[in-house]
Amino acid sequence: MDILEHLEQVIADRAGASPDESYVARLNAKGLPVIARKLGEEGVEAAVALLSGDDEELVGEAADIIFHLLVALKARGLLLADVKAELARREGVSGLVEKASRSE
Repeated sequence: MDILEHLEQVIADRAGASPDESYVARLNAKGLPVIARKLGEEGVEAAVALLSGDDEELVGEAADIIFHLLVALKARGLLLADVKAELARREGVSGLVEKASRSE
């Protein structure tokens, strides 16, 4: 199992824990708006780290985004496998073509 699949399993295991004992459970108890806000905050922090030129900070913020994205997917009943399937579907397709197909 790779680290992302392992992390997805840890998040699934912790989702049902007490919010007093688990950050994941606390996020889930607060609901989708809080999870969405946290995901957005992490995205902004990663963008700032990108511009700062601090590679270590950028890597840390990227890890935070991935963690919170996995929490968000779990909260909606989705899996990392769903994202992998979408990426596989897009493989070999120009990013410009793929994006244009979504705006139709």
